[in-house]
Formats: sequence, structure tokens, C-alpha cells
Amino acid sequence: MDTSTIPAVDTRLSLRDRLGRWRVRWSIGRGSYRVEPGLYRIGRPGPESPVLVTANYKLTFDALRSELDGVDGWILVLETQGVNVWCAAGKGTFGTDELVHRIAATHLAEVVSHRKLVVPQLGATGVAAHEVKRRCGFRVVYGPIRAADLRAFLANRMRASEQMRRVTFGLRERLELVGVEVVGALKWILPGLLVVLLLAGSRSALGALGAALPVLTGALAGSVLVPILLPWIPGRAFSLKGALVGAVAVGAAIALTPGDYPLLGSVQLFLFGTAASSFFAMQFTGATTFTSPSGVEWEMKKALPFQLGAIVVATAIGLWRLVVG
Repeated sequence: MDTSTIPAVDTRLSLRDRLGRWRVRWSIGRGSYRVEPGLYRIGRPGPESPVLVTANYKLTFDALRSELDGVDGWILVLETQGVNVWCAAGKGTFGTDELVHRIAATHLAEVVSHRKLVVPQLGATGVAAHEVKRRCGFRVVYGPIRAADLRAFLANRMRASEQMRRVTFGLRERLELVGVEVVGALKWILPGLLVVLLLAGSRSALGALGAALPVLTGALAGSVLVPILLPWIPGRAFSLKGALVGAVAVGAAIALTPGDYPLLGSVQLFLFGTAASSFFAMQFTGATTFTSPSGVEWEMKKALPFQLGAIVVATAIGLWRLVVG
């Protein structure tokens, strides 16, 4: 097979790639940030060169190729609808059927002489290695967690050390996700602000915005402080962590403006802000490897009634204040 027609990719990221990375970290055009599924060559690969499987989310694709400087190999990109490997494996798009289909569609068996695929370990939940072997003859080898370990993995005859199998979620990794969390929170905060302004009754617009400060504090506590402080916040459930951090942050916001809020108003804002912090902290479960999809579902079933209850009580207090003046 003439492999010269297979697209070649560089290991160096361009300025455009880096700007694109920054953009999607703020959830701008994230859904369309993808590459075409198919086979790509990196370096000067031959029939014996390794085949590395990945998702078609461009951030994932770039993370992989940028770690392959000096490697001659093939990158097989699956159609995951622009979703990263780990999430796509959970959704089923990074899976056995798509892998077998993409091997056939790219005529991979005619490109390489071996029958071995390196699949990211985080994609293991979606790929049944024995089924891939049975259906197309290729053997799946699960690679390291991080693309940064790939060169060492390949140099070690495709054997991963214990450290390569260990999932980390350090401060830097959590900070990279804060932008998406903030943008996600804004979609709820802005309509919420409108509601708070309406409940503020006869207050001036500036005064109403000031009254909303504790609620904003709670929302930011859940979407920013919880991801940053995650390992040090007591409790296992993200919603509980958010409620704890939110209670402290919202209470401080109310306390730092003494005299501005009557007692019932303080209770109302405290409930709104703490519920917001708990809710937005719970959204962060989808960005971590700490919780399985079933664990996320379980936590949502348990936490949502409490969060909604707090909002209902806070809303009732606001309506009562409007009625009695």
C-alpha cells in the first residue's frame, strides 16, 4: 500500500494550536475542536512502527503528538465526536466497534506488518481487547496514563511501570479545568442574577447587585475554590465539599458587609449561595477520575433534593419579604 498519501503530522505545536488550546480551556468552540478520524503518520514510520490509538478531540490529539518527538509511528484516530479518550470510553464512542471499524476503514492491516495496537489505559473501559483480537486479529496493548510516558513505554518494549499506570490529579491539572467550570457556572449565574434582582424588590439596582454578592461568592466557591482545594476539603462527595466551602465563603461575604442585610435576608442569601456552591462543585465530578459514572449519578440523586430544598426555602423567604415589605 502507498503510505505516502497518509497525512503526516508534526510533533511541534504551532501558535494556532496553542491558542486553540487556550480557547477550549475556556469552553469556547470546544464541541467543534476535533480532527478528522483516520490514520496519520508521525516521523518516518514503516511496517514495523507502532500504532497509537487516540480520540479525535484535538486537545487529546495534540497532547499525544507533541510527546512523540523522535518517534516514527502511526496514529489511529477514532471518531469520538470531539470527546477525549476517558470520557468517550465512558460514553461508548471510544470503543471496540469504532476501533474495529477504523482499522478496516484505514486498511491498517495493509500498512503495518505486525498486529499490535497501543490503546490509552484510560480508554480501557470502552475497549474489549479479546473482542478486537477476535474480530480483526489486532492485539490491544494498554499504554500509559499520560502521553508524556509514551516514549519511555515504547523504549521499554511496551511495558508500563507502576508509576505509568497511576492516575494523578494535581493542582496544575485541576487549574487547567477551572476555566470550563467558570463558563459552565456563568450559564446558571446570569439568569440567577436576574432572579435575585427581581427578589430585591424596591432596592436600587446597585444595591440589588450588592445583595447578590454572597450568591456570586458561593457560585465561585463551588466552581473555582473547590477544584483548587479539592484534596484538602473534608468529605468524599463533591456536593458536600462544595457546601462546606460555600458556607464558609458565603458566610464571610455576609459578615464582611455588616448591617447591609437583615436577618432573614442573610439567611436567604446564605441558602442561595451555599446551594450554588454545592451544585457547581458537584459538576466537577465529571472532570475527575475520582468518581465513576454510576457514582456521579448516585451523588446527584442524593444531593439535588437538598440543593433544591435550600433554593425553595430561600425563594419562599424572598417572596415573604416582598409581601410584608
